[in-house]
Amino acid sequence: MKKKLKFLSPLVCAIALVAIAVCLLSYEDNYLWKVQELNLHLDTPLFFRQQMVVAGGLLTWLGTWFTEFFYHPVLGVGWLCLWWALLMVLAQRAFRIPIKWTTWLLVPVVLLLLTCVDLGYWLYYLKLRGQFFVATIGMCAACSAVWLFRSLPAKYYLRELVIVVSTAVLYPLVGFYGLLATLLMAIMLWRMEGEKTTSRIVGSVVAAAAIIVIPLIYYRLVYYQTSEANIYWTALPLFRMLEENTEYYIPYYIIVAFFCALAISYRRLPEGDVKHPLWWGLGQIAMLAVLVMGVKTFWYHDYNFNKELSMQRCMEQEDWNGILQEAADLEEEPTRAIVMMKNLALFRLGRQGNEQYRFRTGAKESNSKVPVNMTQVVGRSIYYYYGLPNYCYRWCLEDGVEYGWRAEYLKYMTRCALLNDEQAVARKYINMLRHTRYHREWAEQMAPLLDKHQELASHSTYAPILHLMNFEDKLNSDQAIVEQFLMYHFVYDPSPDTLYHEQAVYSALWTKDIDTFWPHFFRYAQEHLKDHMPTHLQEAAYLYGHLENKVDISHMPFDDSVKQTYDAFMQMAQRCNQMKMNEEQMREAFYPQFGKTFYYEYFLIRNQKLY
Repeated sequence: MKKKLKFLSPLVCAIALVAIAVCLLSYEDNYLWKVQELNLHLDTPLFFRQQMVVAGGLLTWLGTWFTEFFYHPVLGVGWLCLWWALLMVLAQRAFRIPIKWTTWLLVPVVLLLLTCVDLGYWLYYLKLRGQFFVATIGMCAACSAVWLFRSLPAKYYLRELVIVVSTAVLYPLVGFYGLLATLLMAIMLWRMEGEKTTSRIVGSVVAAAAIIVIPLIYYRLVYYQTSEANIYWTALPLFRMLEENTEYYIPYYIIVAFFCALAISYRRLPEGDVKHPLWWGLGQIAMLAVLVMGVKTFWYHDYNFNKELSMQRCMEQEDWNGILQEAADLEEEPTRAIVMMKNLALFRLGRQGNEQYRFRTGAKESNSKVPVNMTQVVGRSIYYYYGLPNYCYRWCLEDGVEYGWRAEYLKYMTRCALLNDEQAVARKYINMLRHTRYHREWAEQMAPLLDKHQELASHSTYAPILHLMNFEDKLNSDQAIVEQFLMYHFVYDPSPDTLYHEQAVYSALWTKDIDTFWPHFFRYAQEHLKDHMPTHLQEAAYLYGHLENKVDISHMPFDDSVKQTYDAFMQMAQRCNQMKMNEEQMREAFYPQFGKTFYYEYFLIRNQKLY
């Protein structure tokens, strides 16, 4: 029995990897989809050379290649778990860990998992390409080098030679992880049998010199594009915006400490049976319990973040009803990104005037320690679908330069070029996307639209956008405040297009400015004489008519329900004032009966957080 117990450890590791895969596929499907959308790997020699201009370039090349497979989450997660399994095998071999203790190798795997799933909104701002795979592949390379080092005989200074050669070879390929391998070798020298004290001292000095000098040599001769301050940290992510977010580096610190501990505790131990099954089992269970609790605690969970991702995925597929389904069951106050995607879906379905305020609204701040701008989250998409392709293109271009080119950027730049009849530009991006694994099909679907700009006017996707582009094109600055800029654009930039006027009147509702509303309202009424006036526009007109009495609304055909709801709202407002309720209390009291009206929006939704 004791002989068989030790084989439980590999089985537990395998079960743990399966459990991790199930959790990723069950809870992070939309997250994994977004990861591959914000990734780019081209199967061209030029792309490979571009990655290799910095140390660790091979890692980013491999990382972006494997990240492509998240297009089919099962494939991407499968590759990730296989790499983690390989890492455990290599670490077990490199440090001679007895089979009965291999469960401990789940520690770096769990930490590597957390480096992927604790990002949250950092997903939009990370500059390291292939983030999900880079650290894992880098650690596999480091363990492989240590295994080779350990296998060499202690003579002819072979190990000291390997330290230098390994650093010189691995640093340009895997960056920091090559230096980590050298550090582990230097530590293990003091634990390995057969080594003389002189050899250990020489090896340590050689390792220290290699870690310091070799990156400097490469920096002077090859990688001059890298900042000298960062030459020792290449292939590691930078969590720096206005300031350093050091907490995101903690998993990396622990991983390095864990492998250093393996090197420090290295001994040539023979495989043995489990001598004390009870204590061995309790230790395994305690360690697994700590890992499970750690994953549960530090796995990034944010309802609105996940909802945004789900709605973005629907928007990419132009599934407008899917967006509304996501917006219909909100469990908490939404972010403005959620509200804007919901309004866009209603606009595309022609239901904005009757349903815009029938969904839960709000302006909750993003749950992120990094300052989040809507331009990086959904701003590009919003600008594109609301007929501002130049602003969409501008942000794709700026973010591509700042954070690296991504498939999502190239796809939107293609669409914008088609709308602007810039055929050569569109063809360039289509040809680039043809060199991707999974976006080439999308590129082939776009190719027939080249040189057919006139046909876009009848295309179900592009026709509404072209209507919204019918205004005087001029250059302005949006100050990275998407919603406010867009609303004022529709309100104040004139256009002869009827569909544009429709969006302008809804934008006038957003401003809550009475003088701004009436001109757009009357123009809309003239253009839709035979149509029933949308409910929310009736509510705004009825409310504004009573608030200022500047416009005679006595002859306007308001629905009885609009009048009755207004009267009930005002009566309840008087009762609340008599009870001296504050605005927060009134919001809660009014929402069940009036939360789906413009009256509630006008009086009780204030201080929208614009970002």
